[in-house]
Amino acid sequence: MSAMGSKLVILDRDGTINADRDDYVKSADEWEPLPGALEAIAQLNHAGFHVAVATNQSGLGRGLFDMVALNAMHTKMNKLLAAVGGRVDAVFFCPHSPEEACGCRKPAPGLYEQIAERFGVSLTDVPVVGDSLRDLQAAVALGAQPHLVLTGKGAALRGQALPATFPPGTQVHEDLSAFVAHWLHLAPDGGPESGLKSSKARA
Repeated sequence: MSAMGSKLVILDRDGTINADRDDYVKSADEWEPLPGALEAIAQLNHAGFHVAVATNQSGLGRGLFDMVALNAMHTKMNKLLAAVGGRVDAVFFCPHSPEEACGCRKPAPGLYEQIAERFGVSLTDVPVVGDSLRDLQAAVALGAQPHLVLTGKGAALRGQALPATFPPGTQVHEDLSAFVAHWLHLAPDGGPESGLKSSKARA
């Protein structure tokens, strides 16, 4: 992996960075960051990490919102991030509904393949953080490191053992801030270390 690859973190969006909604986040007004999430991204940036977002946005394919609305959400995210000294380098999204059987809707790995191509890196051992099984299934397909946050859909797993359906080695964190504290503690030199361990990792 290149030096750039060791300085990359990939995040899911809904339920990881911002509050998720059962009826989909459809506008900038409905896009609300989770507590501490934007500050956590800024911490990654300050430690020298690039941050990319990979997100399923089937609301586009379902006709619930359009690209103007999606761009407005990300403009809001970027402005709020800038206010705390953070940034996201790029947002990669799948616009398709499940019925379209595309290759980019997670758990398919297409979005992560696009990120690897855009940044010119292997995703081996790059951390991928998400709140659902499909985020992590897509990640491990390319050798990335799976990290589950117990926000969004992940909140349903609080206080439970991680189901066996999750990829081996999945590490569990209370939220994005907890992941960042864990990751930067384990990677003080700005790159992932081999043999990362967590008391909540599933073997």
